[in-house]
Amino acid sequence: MNFSSSPHAGELLVSSEAAGGGFFDQAVIFLLDNDENGAIGVALNKPSTTPVAEVLPAWAGELNPPSVLFAGGPVAPNGAICLAKVMDSGEEPPGWRPVLGDVGLLHLDTPVEIAAGAYSDVRVFAGYSGWDPGQLSDELDRGVWLRAPARDEDVFGAQAEGLWRRVLRRVGGDAGLLSGYADKPALN
Repeated sequence: MNFSSSPHAGELLVSSEAAGGGFFDQAVIFLLDNDENGAIGVALNKPSTTPVAEVLPAWAGELNPPSVLFAGGPVAPNGAICLAKVMDSGEEPPGWRPVLGDVGLLHLDTPVEIAAGAYSDVRVFAGYSGWDPGQLSDELDRGVWLRAPARDEDVFGAQAEGLWRRVLRRVGGDAGLLSGYADKPALN
């Protein structure tokens, strides 16, 4: 992956912050868009305790485990974004927009009856992470984020806990060293 260019949709942004208490500590963001208007993405490793069945009951049976809302970010936390992987990569089902290969955004107004069976993986996020124009580039220059290629298991895997460390180890180098950061800073 060419990281000399601007980040693009389908790429991971991995927080270089391991502790401090903020939303983005140990966050792994799947970038959905990055253009002249700014950037948006969703955090892949922030599951909530709210079952999707409580807020979107019709979609509950279509989700990957765990069947909870994931906190996509601090922007518009009452809104929902759905990521889905099409079952047949040659098809573009109604209400779906590709982001990376056969992973894309699924509009939650799409009737579940139409969507059922068209996707192998589905996950719903409450809110999103957003950057104003130039803000993400500035944060990358300051080392706030590391970039990594995304894998399906990053986006839809059942084990959100530990994703930050797994991606950093996969990236290797100094990022791989950061993956060993202890949750209690006194232990580092």
